[in-house]
Amino acid sequence: MSAFPQPLTSIAAPLLTDNVDTDTIIPSREMKSTARTGLAAGLFAPWRYRDADTRAENPDFVLNQPAYRRAAILVAGRNFGCGSSREHAVWALAEHGIRAIIAESFAPIFRANCIRNFLLPITLDRAAIATLAGKEVTIDLARLTLTSGGVEHRFALEPEAQEMLLHGLDAIDLTLQHAPAITAWLAQDRSLRPWVYELAPRPLPATTEPAR
Repeated sequence: MSAFPQPLTSIAAPLLTDNVDTDTIIPSREMKSTARTGLAAGLFAPWRYRDADTRAENPDFVLNQPAYRRAAILVAGRNFGCGSSREHAVWALAEHGIRAIIAESFAPIFRANCIRNFLLPITLDRAAIATLAGKEVTIDLARLTLTSGGVEHRFALEPEAQEMLLHGLDAIDLTLQHAPAITAWLAQDRSLRPWVYELAPRPLPATTEPAR
């Protein structure tokens, strides 16, 4: 997955339900791969299909409706992503094309998984969310704002998470940004504790146990 689009404009698909758990986002029976791909077809399978085996669509489900099939923004209720910590839930959403979820609150592990996979979790109050459902929304991650119908809303995000999403950086990339400081520390530490960096194995101490 690439960095978050800047800005992102999309219709906001309304899924205004509380406590949407990860087993609804992608049931365990749909998790047939440990890779991040091949999961989109199982997204919201309990609601999306009348029959999971034939994939006969439920026309009443929001993402099956023509206006929302290509929605990149999902608006939801409180405690979105509760349940198990399966990262597949975020992978399935991202592969389907969802790049941002606006909800009243998120399960903490699900929210962290979103950020690590460059899917933006935005927390707003219920009244604001209601005004966005089914409307075109523009998200400016650099300014931490979203706009719809001429009304601007500000949202909060940790600076590290914002940097990761804006630039497509994972946790290792963030660490490597400090490579010069890490190298300097290692050089200093090597001079102070050279024995820590010895590669040759030390001999094991002699044993006094009798041979068996």
